[in-house]
This record gives sequence, structure tokens and C-alpha cells, in this order.
Amino acid sequence: MSNFIKKLFGTLAEKPWEKEQAAIDTYHSGKTFNLSMQTSAVIVIFGLSTVLFSLILTGYLYTMPPEQDTKFLFKPNLLWINTIVLFFVTYFFSKITKDLNKNNTTQIKKNLILVGGLSYLFLFGQIFFWYQLMQDEKFVHTNTYFSSFYIFTALHGLHLLGGLFFWGKVCSKTLKLEQSEIINQKKNISALSLYWTFLLIVWLIFFSTIYVFNDAFIAWCKTILT
Repeated sequence: MSNFIKKLFGTLAEKPWEKEQAAIDTYHSGKTFNLSMQTSAVIVIFGLSTVLFSLILTGYLYTMPPEQDTKFLFKPNLLWINTIVLFFVTYFFSKITKDLNKNNTTQIKKNLILVGGLSYLFLFGQIFFWYQLMQDEKFVHTNTYFSSFYIFTALHGLHLLGGLFFWGKVCSKTLKLEQSEIINQKKNISALSLYWTFLLIVWLIFFSTIYVFNDAFIAWCKTILT
């Protein structure tokens, strides 16, 4: 990822109108970034998803009534557990990527299954947390805070389900391959690993602003709105 960022900003800093750069560009192969189609598709999803989640946070900010109470969400350990589970998913995906780069395919099948199991565990935890909220009479229509909370977690869950769909296709194909043939799935697995890293980053932003620092965040919203 760091190499990609360096290449991106290096390309932006080039001056194609200068003679020296024009001479270099003449002999250029035409391919700026060494990205697979799978990784390119994930980056496009990044852009669309970032806009979508940004709109949700912006909508939350501008629809928060100034008189709304800041004591909303009870403080269960479940959301912390879910966050740790998502960290483990990203960790095992990074292990798979490193094993692929080193051509060490012995643990890849096992780690792929762990990734899927932990991802489903995260989704189950989110659904159970919704159940807890409803038992506590905290519904979508209760106030702006809970409507934003439900919408965000639902969209994040849908993104995770989309990733699990492609994980299922890659995992089922990988489990049927011999150890020496697993390396052929490197592009697909690397793209999935990048996708899960993005999901973790989005979750951490939401988790910190609306859950961990929710009272301070809502108080800040009030100062802007008033």
C-alpha cells in the first residue's frame, strides 16, 4: 500500500510538458501502476463507499437536534468484542498475504477458513447487539442518534456480506487446489485482504466518533448547530 501511495504522488508531481519528462514518457509502457484488475475494482469500491459513509456522518451532524440528550447508548462489551474480532480478521488476512508473497502456502487454507468464520461471528455479534438495543426500546425512530447507528451498521454489514460472497468463491476454489497451485489465487486474496482493511478503517472511524466519544461528538455537533 505504501508503494502505491508513493507511486501515486510521484506521478502527480511529474511535469509532462517538460522536454526531459516527455522523453521519458515516450518510452513508457503506458502502465502507470502495477495493479491487478481485482485490486483496481476494490479501489473503486473504496471511493464509492467512502462517499457513502461520509454522507451518513454528515447527515448525522446536520440532523442532530440541539435539544437532544447525549446519554444514548448503553455501554456493553459486545461492540468492543466485535471490534477485536474485526482486528483478528484483518490480522489473518495480512498473514495470508505474507505467506503468498513468501510462497508459503501451508497455512493459507486454514487462515482463509478462520477469516470467514470470524467475519460471520462479527455479523452475528452486530445482529445480537441490535436485538439488545430493541430489548432496551432503542429503535430506528427513537432519535437521530439511533437512526444513524442502525443505518451505518446495516450498510457496513452489507459491505461485509458482499466481501463474504467473494471470499466464499475464492475460498471454495482455493480449498480444491493443491498447495503448489494456491499461488495462482494471489491477486484475488490480496484484493480481499485490502477490502477487509478498508472495512476495519471505516468501522474504527465510526466506532470512535459515535460510540467511544459519542457524548463529546454530539456535544460538538450541538455547538455547530446552535
